Amino acid sequence: MSIQEILKILTDSGIEPNEANVEVKMLLEHFADYGVKDIIAGNKLTAEKLELVKEKAELRAKTRQPVQHIIGFADFMGEKFIVNPSVLIPRDETEILVRKAIETINKNNFKTALDVGTGSGCIACMIAKHTECQIIGLDISTDALNTALDNASRLNLFNKAIFRKSDVFSNVKPGESFDIIISNPPYIPPFEKENIQIEVKFDPEQALFTKDEKGLEFYEKITVDAHKVLNKGGYLMFELGIGQSQDVKSIMQQNGFKEIEIIKDLAGIDRVITGKNI
Repeated sequence: MSIQEILKILTDSGIEPNEANVEVKMLLEHFADYGVKDIIAGNKLTAEKLELVKEKAELRAKTRQPVQHIIGFADFMGEKFIVNPSVLIPRDETEILVRKAIETINKNNFKTALDVGTGSGCIACMIAKHTECQIIGLDISTDALNTALDNASRLNLFNKAIFRKSDVFSNVKPGESFDIIISNPPYIPPFEKENIQIEVKFDPEQALFTKDEKGLEFYEKITVDAHKVLNKGGYLMFELGIGQSQDVKSIMQQNGFKEIEIIKDLAGIDRVITGKNI
């Protein structure tokens, strides 16, 4: 058994070659403690470690379970986050949202932030790490909140990233208000369920899908009530689904948000929207 043969297990199952390359590296690093430095140094893998990595590759190929679930971790903004079927696996696109939030917080010297639908806590944790903000992450899922707490603990973010069970703003306490609200809400409409990647089906449905036909349900829920907990001069920021930017912009404008900005991802797709509570 060789690394090339393990790679072939993945590509033969239909996984794109570049993606398979990345995933084999992830499996080698996690299960065999074998990385680029070892390859350069000409270090050899034991048959036992190769066999273990092969077994994990076969599991990935057979079930199409995301490699991050097999490993138990996902990389996001230079940190490793615990992931499992209770939370979304952090995507590269979400980094655009987080970096924009960090930039806005630091520029305005904001001190309080709210992450609606926190999931793994990756957004809240990275904002807590890179700003002076105390951030509260809300989620309706107890299992997701436990994962977020574990991630915050791993990053030593005690008292900076706090997590609470809440359906949107239902458990925001009287008198609490925030300088910025960030959310990567569910935005996939139900009719797209049959067309999504097999791997995405391992993510929790309630974190992916809306009940309305356009995927706007949570943008509306959050935006309509945001003014109740968002300070004047504060910002509301969303990650966007493909083709939703103009609808979300209209929702924000109808609810009094100004200075709306739309940010594209590397593929030129509208990916993040921000608005100010004037």
